[in-house]
Amino acid sequence: MRIFEISIVWLAYFALHSLLASSTAKSWIGHRWPRVMPGYRLAFNLVAVLALVPVLWLVYGTDGEWLWQWKGAWAWVANGLALIALLCFFASTRAYDMNEFLGLRQLGTRSSDDSQTFTLSFFHRFIRHPWYCFSLVLIWTRDLNMPHLVSVIAISVYLFLGSRLEERKLLALYGEKYRRYMEKVPGLIPLPWKYLSVREADSLLNS
Repeated sequence: MRIFEISIVWLAYFALHSLLASSTAKSWIGHRWPRVMPGYRLAFNLVAVLALVPVLWLVYGTDGEWLWQWKGAWAWVANGLALIALLCFFASTRAYDMNEFLGLRQLGTRSSDDSQTFTLSFFHRFIRHPWYCFSLVLIWTRDLNMPHLVSVIAISVYLFLGSRLEERKLLALYGEKYRRYMEKVPGLIPLPWKYLSVREADSLLNS
């Protein structure tokens, strides 16, 4: 029964997250309460974090036999990959305007507009969604019992679907330039034969 509850709670969390991130919700709120829009991004992030607390409390408060545990040399490999993913995540934040991502810039400037400049960081030359990729590495390199497995599968599916929804927005925003980028660079899993060289990235940005 707890596994069913965990599944429902994750579904509810992802539904709330998707709803609040949608252009429809932003337009609806912006039309009715335009003065609150500069704080929308910050409020969205706070809700996303706070709503995650009861979900994680339920997951980690539910006991279950271990289905998979990394042991011996494989534990070193798994933890090493997780550490690399964490380091790459923190390194990648340098390529973003984190004040804008968190919503602090919009609140300070009293503007609800996000940056619309198409840029390519080092990691974006190899993967279209670096943060999603790093997240997948982190969750799949942990020991898994049934509550954790259900959570990992739910998060993986949401990241896959979320990347598709996000790319619809990016295609609408950047058009053919982003379409050509999609043809050159994989979405969630790096492929050695698909990436952009520095010259190709510069050429795409300047096209």
